[in-house]
Amino acid sequence: MPEGLTQPAPESPAPAQGRRSRVARSIPRPGGLLAGMRIRKKLIFLHTIFSLLLAAILAASVWPAAIMLVRQTETEQARLALKLAQRELVIRGEHESPRAIIAELSAQMPTGVSVGIEDPLLPIDQRLRDMAQEGDIWLGVGDDGFMTAFAKPPGATQGTRETLVARARLEASRSAVTRLLVILIISLLGMYALIAVSVEVFVLPRHVYGPIRRILLADRAVQTNQRPGEIIPESAMPADEIGEIMRSRNTTVEALRRHEADLAAALSKLEATAGDLARKNHLLQTAQRNLADADRLASLGIMSAGLAHELNTPLAVIKGLGEKLKQEGRLDHEDTALLIRVTARLERLSESLLDFARARPPATSRAGVQELVDEAWTLVKLDRAVGGRVVFDNRVPAGLSVVCDPDRLMQVIVNLLRNAADAMIEAPRDQAGGGGVAITVSADRAEREGRSWVSITIADEGPGLKPEILERLFQPFASTRLDSRGTGLGLAVSEGIVKQHGGLLLARNREDGHGAVFEVMLPG
Repeated sequence: MPEGLTQPAPESPAPAQGRRSRVARSIPRPGGLLAGMRIRKKLIFLHTIFSLLLAAILAASVWPAAIMLVRQTETEQARLALKLAQRELVIRGEHESPRAIIAELSAQMPTGVSVGIEDPLLPIDQRLRDMAQEGDIWLGVGDDGFMTAFAKPPGATQGTRETLVARARLEASRSAVTRLLVILIISLLGMYALIAVSVEVFVLPRHVYGPIRRILLADRAVQTNQRPGEIIPESAMPADEIGEIMRSRNTTVEALRRHEADLAAALSKLEATAGDLARKNHLLQTAQRNLADADRLASLGIMSAGLAHELNTPLAVIKGLGEKLKQEGRLDHEDTALLIRVTARLERLSESLLDFARARPPATSRAGVQELVDEAWTLVKLDRAVGGRVVFDNRVPAGLSVVCDPDRLMQVIVNLLRNAADAMIEAPRDQAGGGGVAITVSADRAEREGRSWVSITIADEGPGLKPEILERLFQPFASTRLDSRGTGLGLAVSEGIVKQHGGLLLARNREDGHGAVFEVMLPG
């Protein structure tokens, strides 16, 4: 592997990566000197070791054969020199001194070859008993390393001490053989180095280092979730074992992505199922509450309808008589106004009881929310003396509409605005906002539990809702103002209207603790 090619570290460890790490730790890693090296360092180290072994093998195999060849030449030279000396002694020995003949002959010998007559302490037959004998000549290596040939001088008797000796050591030949061996080793190592460099420059980068780098880049793409770079193209795969590894890796990654897609699809289905179950559970709970309310309020509805019907006739008589008394002047103006006001409150109570008892389906059409809110506030201002203490802010975006019964939804908004206005009027001066925004109406579309809704929010800055009243806020006669302005049926009637539209009416206190928030959610 090239020096600059490093294994990319994962960006952020995932559980799957942790499992792979545990599996990798369970597999024994290769040990030894080469375990911690990069591929290129391993190859350089192996090239060096192989070169040294090659040189040692060449030296161990060629050097003995070359030395043997030199020794054979030295042996032949010593034998020839000894035979030449024996012949000269035979030819010239009768007329000249043997030592003079040998000395003259030795001077004529080539470099490294010499002949002479020695007078050893031991007889020749005892001295040469461990040497090879060829005819009358003994051959062997002397103590000085020279190839030596021994023979008795011509005419010598048994037990003579004089020995004819020829020595040969061809240093030039030995040097030539050594140089030849060195040149051979250098040539072979040079050829090997040339091959190794060629492989390193022209073969490995394209067929080993490049594919490995491509695998590492693709693995980094997998770890960083870069889908386009995860798969190695077929054109970049060599037709060898590394190419097989690439194909196997591509197959594994593709299978992994397929499994991830299947898992994501399964999770999506599971989330959809969970959402549907939550929605159905909510509807079931709502239905259970509605059934409980229906059982509890069935008799109240019947009673309310009967009571309202029975009240209409005497209320009309009382109202007519009060007006007649006012016209005739039999009662003073203050008493007559009180009688008419009390009669009007009884009429409103009768109308509320009738609304609460009605169960007719709404006549739906698409209506603009902003217009409904503006008209509802106009009615509230006519009914409530809000004065300058209550500031109204309609933040409903223009063009937002909802499918509803406009008259009945108007009734809901009027009830909620009337309650907010009453809360603001009854709030202390320092809590009313000091001329600031006291009642704010906003609306928007929202996605909840996989359904589209239109949310209408009415927020005030009054004293808020007490915890003990929140639990029974939408029950009939739950109002704390039953004896002053309210009848206790406005929120119960409003919740019934919203439910008939398939929606929800929610109530809560503001997060800052100053005021209440009512939210009407209708299907969008």
